[in-house]
Amino acid sequence: MGTFAVQIAKSFGAEVTGVCSTKNVDLVRSIGADHVIDYTQEDFTRTGQTYDLIFDSAGYRSLSDCKRVLGSNGILVMCGAGDGRSSVRIMARMLKALLVSRFGRQKFVSFIAKRNKDDLVVLKELVEAGKITPVIDRRYPLSEVPEAIRYLEEGHARGKVVITV
Repeated sequence: MGTFAVQIAKSFGAEVTGVCSTKNVDLVRSIGADHVIDYTQEDFTRTGQTYDLIFDSAGYRSLSDCKRVLGSNGILVMCGAGDGRSSVRIMARMLKALLVSRFGRQKFVSFIAKRNKDDLVVLKELVEAGKITPVIDRRYPLSEVPEAIRYLEEGHARGKVVITV
C-alpha cells in the first residue's frame, strides 16, 4: 500500500517523506519520495518536522507520537496495522483516534478502501501516464499460493505479491 501511496501523492504534487527500514530506503527514493527516513536510524517523530498529513499503513507509532508531529490542521490517516495486533486492539486505536479528533483541529481518520469506478479510472490513467508503477516484490505460481500467503503474513513484502496463473 505504501508504494502506491507515495506515487499517488507525488502525482498530485505533494512533498513526500517516506518512512521505511534500511532495506527499503533506495526503493522509496526510486518511486519518488522527496525525503526518506530510515526508522532503524532515526525517529521521524523526533526530528522537529511537522506534517500536514500522515498516511499510516503500518500502525507502529502511538497516536500521541503522531499528534505531536501533525501540523495544527493535520490529518492522520490510519489504514493498517503491520504489527500483528488483534482486531480488538486495532478497533480500540481507531476509537481512541475518533475521540482525540473531536477535541482539536487535527483529524484522525480510518481509511478502508471502497472500490468504485471513478477511482479505478483515475488509477488507470495514472498508470497509463507512467505516474504510478506497481512495485512487484515476488511472483508465485498458482500452485504455491500457500507459500505466497505465508510470505505476506510475515509483513515484510516490498511491494505487491503476484500469483501467476
